[in-house]
Amino acid sequence: MGFIWRWLFAFALLAVTYNPTPFNYVRWVMEYGAINLSIAVLLGLLLTIGYIIYLRATLRSIGGFGMFLILAVVAAGLWVLYDLGMLSLTNTDVNTWLGIVALSVVLGVGLNWSHVRRRLSGQADMDDVEE
Repeated sequence: MGFIWRWLFAFALLAVTYNPTPFNYVRWVMEYGAINLSIAVLLGLLLTIGYIIYLRATLRSIGGFGMFLILAVVAAGLWVLYDLGMLSLTNTDVNTWLGIVALSVVLGVGLNWSHVRRRLSGQADMDDVEE
């Protein structure tokens, strides 16, 4: 269940930052950021902290090559769905949501990988050992 929560938070982080609806940070800053500069800066810093937590944990657990491999697996899965006729890539809004899901899967797996590796191998990462 922990994987689901970490993945959902990664999805929310990406979707709050940008999505095809009018309700996202990027669009809000472009329209109202100058009027509410202090709020825009505060929210931007909070989003940045979220990204730093996720990216740092992901890079430490699976590295850049691992991120590439997970994204490649997700892309191959989407390709299979497209080839089977279950997915159409003509709608740009759907493509944006697919990109958000793909990136959130990468971040979610990256944040969970240490837990998965510990359960599979029985070995803890050096960062996980309590002193």
